[in-house]
Amino acid sequence: MRRAATAAAAVLAPLIAFALTPTTASATSPYKGANTAAVQDDFNGDGYRDLAVGAPYAANGSVEEAGAVVVLYGSASSVSTARRTVITQATSGVPGDPEEWDAFGTTVSSADLDRDGYADLIVGTPREQVGDKELRGSATVVWGGPSGLTGGATISPPAGYGDGRTYCGFGNSLATGDMNGDGAPEVTIGSRCEGASYTGPFTRTGKAASNYRESRLGETRGVVMGDVNGDGRAERFWLVGPADDDLRGPVYVDNGPPTDDYFANWPTELPYADGHAGQIGDINGDGYGDLVTGIADDDSVMNATGAAHRGGEIQVLYGSAQGITVDQQPQVFHQDTAGVPGTAEDGDQFGQSLSVGDVNADGYADVLVGSPGEAVGTLKLAGTAVLLRGSASGLTTTKAVGYTQSTADVPGAAEAGDWFGATVHLADLNKDGKAETVVGVPTENSDGCLWTARGSASGPVLSGSVNLCGKSAGITVRNTKGYFGAALPSPHVSN
Repeated sequence: MRRAATAAAAVLAPLIAFALTPTTASATSPYKGANTAAVQDDFNGDGYRDLAVGAPYAANGSVEEAGAVVVLYGSASSVSTARRTVITQATSGVPGDPEEWDAFGTTVSSADLDRDGYADLIVGTPREQVGDKELRGSATVVWGGPSGLTGGATISPPAGYGDGRTYCGFGNSLATGDMNGDGAPEVTIGSRCEGASYTGPFTRTGKAASNYRESRLGETRGVVMGDVNGDGRAERFWLVGPADDDLRGPVYVDNGPPTDDYFANWPTELPYADGHAGQIGDINGDGYGDLVTGIADDDSVMNATGAAHRGGEIQVLYGSAQGITVDQQPQVFHQDTAGVPGTAEDGDQFGQSLSVGDVNADGYADVLVGSPGEAVGTLKLAGTAVLLRGSASGLTTTKAVGYTQSTADVPGAAEAGDWFGATVHLADLNKDGKAETVVGVPTENSDGCLWTARGSASGPVLSGSVNLCGKSAGITVRNTKGYFGAALPSPHVSN
């Protein structure tokens, strides 16, 4: 059974106020095939994972919505706004110029592209005008080093990319992973026209060892890489988004690394799987990565039948020595599932964002799910995040917990339109073996914020958890909200 891979334009209307596109990066606890750096998002080589935060609507001087990325450096006390680097297209050595509506930082990812032992930052700017082509989009790499991030280069599309097409939005999704096992990362960049693949390593001019157009599936809403069969090489999953006859979104897996042979390694559809966003981590502790996908768009959002379960859902497909096979049926969770906090309601957007990481160091990756459209009491679109626990038997609702800004010891206050949970991220930022919980609240106040809570043997610790907001992190806000926290190195979907 093959399903059309081109979504109807009618169902691609913006879902949320800031109308961004997904970041799909392999940014959970490192596992085989995920990346080549010892710590895949350690930009300064101090042994602590760092946190890249997109603020795509931040101003640059008087230029509205030019965009920025703030990197918060990890430490024994986790991240704070005190140790940071703010990167824009006006930063010395970073290519491009800040222009109105560019939205630099719509997507972020990382990999050690030049194999110098430091993770490098990849930034997507899908609204960038290139020459006379509006919304052509661009991707930029900023180089890591002992002093942090400095200098950069453009990652150019392959020859022939998007010929005859307009409004491609190059950079609307990003993924990294070592697909051929040579120790150098591959990079995949999605767009509304076609995907692009790059085989590492990269030179400091931004040139990869080779690059290829990925036109077989057309538009790419999400891309995920990770090792699901234990061979030390990342598999690549394509989440092409709502299709003409499949609003839930078909999922494909490549049958090998990128190649210039159009017919080689042709992607295989997983007929029982669906998803618009995804991430890979070892949920059941068997040594194989598991694929988690989110389908946030229900019938009320799509204005059609056959979309996600009411309020949204997530699916889990488990890896094995054979990988994820075509006959595997996913485990499904939504807010009508017994034990999942909350109540399924139209437009909740459960699964809009998700992240995979081990919050309590029990050896099983947990899943954090954002539901930014959830009402908190009478406060519409205030948003929630739900933590589901991994176990030897897989993902479970045992000890599941939901968080809002009305939860005791969560700083701030739930307000209508905050979109708490628009992005989420689980990563061990203080090197204690337990992932911190990070939740984006991009429409909080005029700048946007993150909520961060440290991990512990019992899970996230709410007492002492903090909000980190855009202005204190160094972004500029003028007439438009800055949307700090609208992009994190975890999948996040909106059109």
